[in-house]
Amino acid sequence: RSMTKAQRDKKRPAHARKTAAAAKPRAGAKSVKSVKSKRKLAPKSRRTAPVSLPAGYRPTEKEPFMSPRMREYFRQRLITWRGELVRESEETLQSLQEGGIVEADIADRASVETDRSLELRTRDRARKLIAKIDEALERVDKGTYGYCEETGEPIAISRLEARPIATLSIEAQERHERMERTHRDD
Repeated sequence: RSMTKAQRDKKRPAHARKTAAAAKPRAGAKSVKSVKSKRKLAPKSRRTAPVSLPAGYRPTEKEPFMSPRMREYFRQRLITWRGELVRESEETLQSLQEGGIVEADIADRASVETDRSLELRTRDRARKLIAKIDEALERVDKGTYGYCEETGEPIAISRLEARPIATLSIEAQERHERMERTHRDD
């Protein structure tokens, strides 16, 4: 039996039909090569060239808020802080894997168990802090770091120095805490 061209095309997988159709140039159509060469490429990311910081650099209120130098300062500060937390977590994990409780006295055993429990709670807090640092690093990359999530106003440099993962200005944080207190008392 002989099939018509339309019947053969229906039996072909969809990707093969498109390829066959694309292989035939349409009358008056421009070649793919010429269209691609005229297309402008979009930037891959918002990151600019790396900024080098002078030794002992500290951001000030006098310079433009979240200038490239200031952003790089806070990026490095966040990365360093994250690295310290990860290292401490690895050390804790290693010490916990070294062995069980070998204390003969029940009071000593309880003391060691309490220390381990406290250490695990501290590491859990560090894990949550690492997640917040990662979010802050994402905000640095997006260009939204240093601005209050509630008001959009710049967060004071002194606040960012004290708490680099801050997402709210002092005023917005105070309002948030007042609201928490009033709703908690209900």
